[in-house]
Amino acid sequence: MTNESGENPIQTEGDIVTCRKLIRNVTSAAGFGMTDVTRIVTAVSELARNVYVHSGSEGVMRWQILDKPGQIGIQLEFEDFGVGIPDINQAVEAGFTTAGSMGMGLSGVKRLMDSMTIKSDVDMGTTVSITKWGRAK
Repeated sequence: MTNESGENPIQTEGDIVTCRKLIRNVTSAAGFGMTDVTRIVTAVSELARNVYVHSGSEGVMRWQILDKPGQIGIQLEFEDFGVGIPDINQAVEAGFTTAGSMGMGLSGVKRLMDSMTIKSDVDMGTTVSITKWGRAK
């Protein structure tokens, strides 16, 4: 699995499902435990939906399996070219929403993963990168 990677477009609501299924299969095959697979797929679902709903444009999910002695990992990147996030600190606060939802999106993803970075420029787009590490089996 070392250096396995891929890219999937996010242009339709169906692409969210495709991203979820793909990452479930990839992380299971890589040897992640069921709990971590569920956490990763939940984060993928949220971020792919954000690209589709909030960006105002299409986007892409990129993924890469990470491998180091005793550990496996996955790094995922979600990129869009939409409206951007004016205040990243506010956007990652629990309860913050621009869509009238429960506001658990970015703050929930941050709790599920080991690391998360967000780069965003208003009217240029947003890139969210997340990483999860697990024990190699």
